[in-house]
Amino acid sequence: MPNRRRMLAFVMLAVAGSSALAQARAGVRLRGTVEALSPTTLVLRQRNGDRVELAIASNLGVTEVYPVQLADIQAGSFVGVGAIPQADGSQKAIAVTLFPESMRGTGEGHRPFDFVPQGTMTNATVADVAATPDGEHLRLRYPGGEQLIVVAPGTPIVSFHPGDRSLLTVGSAVSLTAQEIAGQPTVTRISAGRNGFAPPY
Repeated sequence: MPNRRRMLAFVMLAVAGSSALAQARAGVRLRGTVEALSPTTLVLRQRNGDRVELAIASNLGVTEVYPVQLADIQAGSFVGVGAIPQADGSQKAIAVTLFPESMRGTGEGHRPFDFVPQGTMTNATVADVAATPDGEHLRLRYPGGEQLIVVAPGTPIVSFHPGDRSLLTVGSAVSLTAQEIAGQPTVTRISAGRNGFAPPY
C-alpha cells in the first residue's frame, strides 16, 4: 500500500487529466530541492511546497549544469531558450542554454514549455546576435520558422556536461525526470549544479 500511495501522489502532483498514468510511465519533469537522499531514494521538495519520494534508478543519468557567458553564444551556436511571448511577437528569455556541439539539433523547433504559464521553448541555431538598449537580441532559426529572443541583463546563461552523483546533496536544487518503474515513481535523469549553483529550470 505505501508504494501505491506514493505512486498515486506522484501522478497527482506531476500531471493531470485522463492521460496521467500514461504520462507518468513515459516520464514527467519535476523541479525542486533535495530534502533527503540515500543510495536508493530521493525526497524532493517541489517549488510549490509539495513533497514527493522517489526511487533512484540504478542507471541514473546525471547532468551538471554550469554558468557560461552570453559572449560564448555566437552566430552558429545551437541553443535552447525558455521564454515568455511578448506583445510585439518577440520572446523574452527566462534562461538560455548553450548546447554542447555533440547535441546540435536536439529537440529542434519551437513549442510550449511548462515552466511558466504561456511559456515557450525554442531549440534552434543562432542566426545573429545584436546588442540593444533592452539587452541582447538573438535571432533563432529552425526548420519552418524563426524567433526573436530578447535576453535581458541578468538572464541565466548556462551549458551542461555529464556529471555524477557527487552533485546530489541535501539542499541541492535539481531538475529531474521521473517515471513509473515496477510500480514506483523513479528518478531516471537528473540535472544539478556544483557548489550551490541551481539549474534555471
